[in-house]
Amino acid sequence: MLEITLVLIKPDGLKKSLTGNILTRLAETKLEIVGAKMVRVSQERAREHYKHLADMPFFEDLIKYIMGAYHREKVMALGYWGEEAIQKVRDISGKTNPEEADSVSIRGAYGRITTKGVYENVVHASANKEDAEREIKLWFDPDEIIVDMYPTAEVEEKTKKRKWA
Repeated sequence: MLEITLVLIKPDGLKKSLTGNILTRLAETKLEIVGAKMVRVSQERAREHYKHLADMPFFEDLIKYIMGAYHREKVMALGYWGEEAIQKVRDISGKTNPEEADSVSIRGAYGRITTKGVYENVVHASANKEDAEREIKLWFDPDEIIVDMYPTAEVEEKTKKRKWA
């Protein structure tokens, strides 16, 4: 079944210059990159992304982490598409806890747990189809993804937007 999944290379992965290593590992999945961009993570987006963890004691540290308070203030957002994309990316990413992740997985090889208990696991990977759809729609506009996975509507908007001078 063709699927799309979100991958975020988190601030610690970018600071450690692991982007090439991570992309090389993800290439092993034989999936296609259908969206890619660098993003400054707003507090609103961070809270929406991790809303399912809002009741956890580490939530505020997690928000600071994804916003780049401890490393760089950016993430690389990627949409991967293909057969069983979600599971393939989850398998190569490894378990969320870097200490429990297989040492050959991305998180096992490059992740760590800080002394404050924050999982610096270098990547995010959508957990299931529902999360993937919610996350892709949160991180990308429809025109930023080159496959049409979800219904869209054309709307006219008058918005202010920065342009190159």
